[in-house]
Amino acid sequence: MTFMENISEVNEFILIGLTDDPWLQIPLFIMVTLIYLITLLGNLGIITLISWDSSLHTPMYFFLRNLSLVDLGLSSTVIPKVMTGLLTGDKVISYNGCATQLFFFGAFAAIDSYILAFMAYDRHAAVCRPLHYSTIMTSKMCVYLASGAYIWGFLTSSIFIENVFSLSFCRSNVVHHFFCDSPPLLVLSCSEVHTTESIIFIFGSLNASFPFLVIFFSYLLIFITVLKIHSADGRQKAFSTCASHLTAVFIFYGTIIFMYFRPSSSHSMDSDKMASVFYTMVIPMLNPLIYSLRNKDVKNAFKKAVRGKRLQFDHPF
Repeated sequence: MTFMENISEVNEFILIGLTDDPWLQIPLFIMVTLIYLITLLGNLGIITLISWDSSLHTPMYFFLRNLSLVDLGLSSTVIPKVMTGLLTGDKVISYNGCATQLFFFGAFAAIDSYILAFMAYDRHAAVCRPLHYSTIMTSKMCVYLASGAYIWGFLTSSIFIENVFSLSFCRSNVVHHFFCDSPPLLVLSCSEVHTTESIIFIFGSLNASFPFLVIFFSYLLIFITVLKIHSADGRQKAFSTCASHLTAVFIFYGTIIFMYFRPSSSHSMDSDKMASVFYTMVIPMLNPLIYSLRNKDVKNAFKKAVRGKRLQFDHPF
């Protein structure tokens, strides 16, 4: 069945949003707006600093800039529609608009997980193989890794869209979520969804498990290497950096696992919405703080920008 055939059955969906309580609409709108503004300012600030300051043209900050770019895309795919629904009460989204939102959400979420993995691998190369770091993390390798993440993310998301929107939606058009995501959409289908669920599970598992394993083993080797450092200050600094990164990683993967890899019988729409808030709103807002604002190099670049010193806009390396 093609997309156009489905449109004759369902022309639009209705997102129930974060809450039905009219007294909470404005407070939630203010909170979500503040989160989005902080997300925009934080991630755009990181992208600008890394692009302008030549001292930040290293592999680690190349991946950090891509992470900020993806976080901007992820939050911008979801939050503006949520804000509109809270402010105006308009919770209708067109059939094609729903498909587009799910496509970009799936792509950016997948890319985000791979960028996190590449950042962990970069730190592993820097800590565990410092003498070979420059030959391992070359500019060409970093571009290949980032490009592969984008290509794979959009490819897998295309597969999701093709399978989800090849279904017939004739039971209802009310999506029990604040954005178009696959689990609440599958509930609305009157088609057989087992194959679609299996495809989503397989690719979703791959996009979550492979990057997670890269992160896990990278930090395991970093942990072993750091334990061999004789300086207590050096160990404390390294562990502090790892703890911040791993905190964001566990929040990101914990919410995804909670959302997508539970038995369908244990799913609760309300709990799923709360989990989704973390990886669509909270994590993109926190990443600039976790990865860079506590970083000495980024702080120095920010101080130079505030003082009006000339920064060099150049390539990321």
